[in-house]
Amino acid sequence: MAEATKTETVTSAALRRQMLSEFWFYFSENRGAVIGLVVFIALVIVAVFAPLIAPHSPFEQYRDAVLVPPAWLQGGRATYLLGTDAVGRDILSRLIYGAQYSLFIGLFVTTLSLTGGIVVGLIAGYCRGWVDTVIMRLMDIILAFPSLLLALVLVAILGPSLTNGMIAIALTLQPHFVRLTRAAVMAELTRDYVTAARIAGAGPFRLMFRTILPNCTAPLIVQATLSFSNAILDAAALGFLGMGAQPPAPEWGTMLAEAREFILRAWWVVTFPGLAILITVLAINLMGDGLRDALDPKMKRS
Repeated sequence: MAEATKTETVTSAALRRQMLSEFWFYFSENRGAVIGLVVFIALVIVAVFAPLIAPHSPFEQYRDAVLVPPAWLQGGRATYLLGTDAVGRDILSRLIYGAQYSLFIGLFVTTLSLTGGIVVGLIAGYCRGWVDTVIMRLMDIILAFPSLLLALVLVAILGPSLTNGMIAIALTLQPHFVRLTRAAVMAELTRDYVTAARIAGAGPFRLMFRTILPNCTAPLIVQATLSFSNAILDAAALGFLGMGAQPPAPEWGTMLAEAREFILRAWWVVTFPGLAILITVLAINLMGDGLRDALDPKMKRS
């Protein structure tokens, strides 16, 4: 009995290694996805070790260094590599700490919308009938509004803050997960293994969460990656409009909002936060393309 269990464990480990090897093979074929992964890992390292990497505090104001240009321009200083803003704060330090905000926003929003979307989508796809109709019509109503506009309305009702902004963004992204989960569940319900589990006496919750859900994860992972980048973009937009993170928080969208009046006088105050948003979102989207290639059987080349 012990030998059989040991053999089973070894076989399972070998199968997992083979699956990981196959996943990496298809993922690494997409050069853009690999570059996106490297950039994203670098961003995570910067965010985690921000207190050690940042040369200055993101909130400290140096009154003798207001709107100092980047170090390589005339008038720049080596102590402020990317220059300073209108109140003398180091832009590089604020960008580094802003990575913490962006990753936290993306993680929180994606987790909240993914969890809620999976639960609601499982219920809609499994129960069908009037339950499915009510849920899907509600999702259609949410999708009928532009996501940023709906998020603005929700934040206006809840009150401007980073927390309320993240909740509003999560609600606008949730319908995508609901529809995706529902479609996957409806496709899996006709499979033989689901019928066998039902005949064996599995209850509704076991069928939904233990039998069906594990076979629906591939498209959900890809959608979660894309939602991560959308969450960062929407949060930056809310911050720019004054409805998200509030000053003096070093959030990239808020930094752009504070720098609007200095676009012509001090281009670096606007350019570097914008580039940070662009590079981060592009890297995550490239990763999403690679995940789609690696997880979707239709995308795999024989």
